Amino acid sequence: MESTGAAARAPLTADTAGPASRAAAASTEPPFFRYHPDPVATGSIRESTEECACCHRRTGWIYGAVFYSAQDVSGRFCPWCIADGSAAERFAGEFVDTYGLDGVDEENVREVTRRTPGFSAWQDPHWLVHCGDAAAFVGEADHTRLASHPEALDRLRVDLRMGGRHDPARLEEFLTGLGGGVSAMLFRCLHCGTHLAYADSS
Repeated sequence: MESTGAAARAPLTADTAGPASRAAAASTEPPFFRYHPDPVATGSIRESTEECACCHRRTGWIYGAVFYSAQDVSGRFCPWCIADGSAAERFAGEFVDTYGLDGVDEENVREVTRRTPGFSAWQDPHWLVHCGDAAAFVGEADHTRLASHPEALDRLRVDLRMGGRHDPARLEEFLTGLGGGVSAMLFRCLHCGTHLAYADSS
């Protein structure tokens, strides 16, 4: 990543990032997103010298996951244009579908869909909900990672049974085989800390 030699700055958040702050943010760490706290680790945001399709600046970071819009978007967005909502507003789009967000406060839904980086998945990505709010996306998980959060594994097991996987032996075989072409998307409740997950496959 190119460095401007600028002094370290406090992290921007989805509530504080704006055009002026974004313009001064080149080569610093990306803004913080409460519903996707580590988009660099999940692969949604990466270091890049690419120009942002919204603000036309080279901030040192670029978003590389999904964006839904009827408009033709030639390029990708910097994290700051996601955080302040300018990318979603300019291109009339969303970073994640509202599917599964029933019962969540409208403003929080807007923050998830329009001011939070999405993530890549085999199927259309969606957000999970706990304690009446969208949960934070932690990342993709295989069986080993998921097993360290037994409450998430238990919930996934129940959801898969409800989805038609009734044979216990085959269900456990499916769960232990998570990784590769079949994985789990792991989330954490922002209010009680409970982990939850859904299965994603090619």
